[in-house]
Amino acid sequence: MGSRPRPIRSSSLRESSPSQQSQHSDFDSDESYSDKMEGAGSWDVLDWTKFAPKSRSISHDMGEFLYHGEDVKEKGQGVVLVNTDEAGTLLVTNFRILFVREGTRNIIPLGTIPLATIDKFTKLVAKSNPAPRQSDKTPSLRLLQVTGKDMRIIVYGFRPRTEQRRAVFRALGIYTRSAQLWDLYAFTCGSIKVNTSNPKVRLLNEYFRLLGNGSNQASVNTIEDVSFTISNDLWRISAVNINYSLSSTYPFSFIVPKSIRDEEIQQASTFRAKCRLPVVTWCDPVKGAVLARSSQPLVGLMMNSRSNVDEKLVAALCTQIPGGKGPRRKLYIADARPRKNALANGAMGGGSESSSNYFQSEIVFFGIDNIHAMRESLSRLRDYVDTHGATSSDGMSSFLRNGGWTWGGGNLSSMSASVSTLGDSGWLIHVQNVLAGSAWIAARVALESASVLVHCSDGWDRTTQLVSLASLLLDPYYRTFKGFQALVEKDWLAFGHPFADRMGMPAGNNNLSLELSRHISASNIPPASPARHSQGSPFSSQASASNHQQTSNNASPIFVQFIDCVSQLLRMYPFAFEFSSVFLVDFLDCMLSCRFGNFLCNSEKEREKSGVFDSCGCLWEYLADLRAVEGSYHAHCNLFYDAAKHNGPLLPPAAALAPTLWPQFHLRWACPSEAQSGELEAQCRNMAKKFNEMQKAKEVAERKAREITNNVEQLTTELQREKHISNSAMDMAKKASKESASIKRAIQSLGCKVHLSNNGDCALDFSSFPRDTQQRVSPSPSKRNPDGNNGQFDEKSDLSVSISVMSDNDNPNGSVSRPCENLCPLRSREGNCNWPSAGCAQLGSQYIGFKANFEAFDKLSIHDTYFGSG
Repeated sequence: MGSRPRPIRSSSLRESSPSQQSQHSDFDSDESYSDKMEGAGSWDVLDWTKFAPKSRSISHDMGEFLYHGEDVKEKGQGVVLVNTDEAGTLLVTNFRILFVREGTRNIIPLGTIPLATIDKFTKLVAKSNPAPRQSDKTPSLRLLQVTGKDMRIIVYGFRPRTEQRRAVFRALGIYTRSAQLWDLYAFTCGSIKVNTSNPKVRLLNEYFRLLGNGSNQASVNTIEDVSFTISNDLWRISAVNINYSLSSTYPFSFIVPKSIRDEEIQQASTFRAKCRLPVVTWCDPVKGAVLARSSQPLVGLMMNSRSNVDEKLVAALCTQIPGGKGPRRKLYIADARPRKNALANGAMGGGSESSSNYFQSEIVFFGIDNIHAMRESLSRLRDYVDTHGATSSDGMSSFLRNGGWTWGGGNLSSMSASVSTLGDSGWLIHVQNVLAGSAWIAARVALESASVLVHCSDGWDRTTQLVSLASLLLDPYYRTFKGFQALVEKDWLAFGHPFADRMGMPAGNNNLSLELSRHISASNIPPASPARHSQGSPFSSQASASNHQQTSNNASPIFVQFIDCVSQLLRMYPFAFEFSSVFLVDFLDCMLSCRFGNFLCNSEKEREKSGVFDSCGCLWEYLADLRAVEGSYHAHCNLFYDAAKHNGPLLPPAAALAPTLWPQFHLRWACPSEAQSGELEAQCRNMAKKFNEMQKAKEVAERKAREITNNVEQLTTELQREKHISNSAMDMAKKASKESASIKRAIQSLGCKVHLSNNGDCALDFSSFPRDTQQRVSPSPSKRNPDGNNGQFDEKSDLSVSISVMSDNDNPNGSVSRPCENLCPLRSREGNCNWPSAGCAQLGSQYIGFKANFEAFDKLSIHDTYFGSG
């Protein structure tokens, strides 16, 4: 914390005797410990009073920090996270330890750990040095150390003269060692999505893919009807173990040579430990080579026991090389153990094969150590990282140790000792051995087209590591999200890696309680690093007030080691994997937390009988939902993945198999700033995401521009069409105006007045005919009224005038005189036009088509005075 000075702690802690542990394991009063604990230090520099809560009861509601189905079992206020010197509230729930910072009320990730991830927890008691002239009865410090399986060591400090540590310790003792599987949080968190597909169905689909029948899709009915026993030319799927009667740790179905009958499979299983007979786990679809797995043969102390059926089954793995004329392929039997260990197992009935008894075979020993060596190695590595990290569990920075330097004042010998401590842990050597063995197996299959049978003692720890990593190297499909899930479910879950035993969790048997060791072995308490024992170290010894050690004799980080190996391959081949290192860390955290049901129990049979598939959430679906939010730009996706770049086997040479610490996992708690090796990738991902967003915005803008351009073109075309129509209408209007004016003049020339209104109505007034026109217009006698009324105007008679306008095209002969000759009543007998001043001829085509019905004039009785005088 920025303004708060970091206390300099140099107290001395001494281990309490067993009697003291027994006497004080359930009571933490200061009076009980102050007289019995010895030590000297300056822990009194830490002002515990400033961390005191305002009240003994939690005044704030902590429900906002809890998951669905998560219940608070114990609470502690004013607790100090010694690693970072922060005060907060500690909650023990049925799922985790939850540490909430006071003031800001934010969850501190370092102090929050799932109960299933806890490896062990221990009480520590430190007696503060009394200041001069003060009483030596200074209250001792109450500490609780929690060691995690995920490489962190947490120390909580509790206020003196309270019983909070005792209550928290008791709650941890109850809820971290559930006696029954159904007590785990995975069975009570109803908000987590339950499995939507059966893992057996997914296993069969993977078998179909390996046999070249990937188009087939399995279903629950396929399993119930036992209609999944398909085959190809060499291999077949056997249902002999569908009820787990053959082997309780093998899956309900597996791939075997097509030439081996089920009866022979049953006989061969008796010759292998745990009845784990040789079966095919991966096959080359082109060359026909296979990876097979099994447990050790039961050859006995003299290595002379044999089984004809087992030898026949193993020999069937040596199929003929494609072509039909060449020799049968070679078989390598890879024993993951050191040779001496394999021979020692002969005393217990086990052992290893003899190449003389197995057709065209060669025995190879890889020298990989057992589960106990792996557990001790990771424990030493965890202690090394905690000691030499930026901050450690005692709250001290490694740069402040030993006179100001982590190397003992800059002493190179101390520096060498620190480096040698990392080597002494042996973890990187073990990782290298597993990687080297896997690469060797992959090379034999890819380069020699040979088949390889892999086994160790029981065939579920080192065997699983080797065959799964070799498959990962050989098959690009397993380097994708979907393929990696299929690989883990097939080789680890279906073939019975004992996750419950390796993680120290209850198994599927209702009567099986968690095995807890009642003694502290040397393997469980790694030796402290040299810096811890040097002069000036803040902790010279450790006092354990707990006999609740969580590590069981069968616990081991085998799966953690496998994921570490995958991370090493990802570092060597950054373009070959669809998933990133962040995905591996999150995946491993989910597995260690036991929040989901996928990795519970020891076998497929136990998970099925315990109802895990129907009651617990699915880890794969949870991770897929996380990726669905951001798609390919999620942190789980490898930004540099290129499927075309590595579409074949990965065959790393021996020189490339030099593993390093996995920063995102090993260093994230002790060296948080140095563990951000994925920060560059995250920045690249953000840049790629922004570039993609800009690219999409550009595409949208271009699409809109094209749409606007198309609209403009359409509007331009429409405008041109409208302009053309408008011009045509204007021309017609002008022509009609001219025609109208001509007609008006023609009518007016007849002596009529024309009145045109806006609505188009036309009125004719005949009252003002000129007198000369009156004399010229006289009806013929033949047209007068038959009653002889010549001087009277028939008011009942009608005057009908029909006027039509015709274009020039309506005159076929182009003659101006023809209409006049036919229609004009004033023409002469000679046929010449007598129209006054020949107006019609002068106006030309404007009078073409002028037609008048003068028959109406014949019906009129026109007097000389009709048109007036003059």
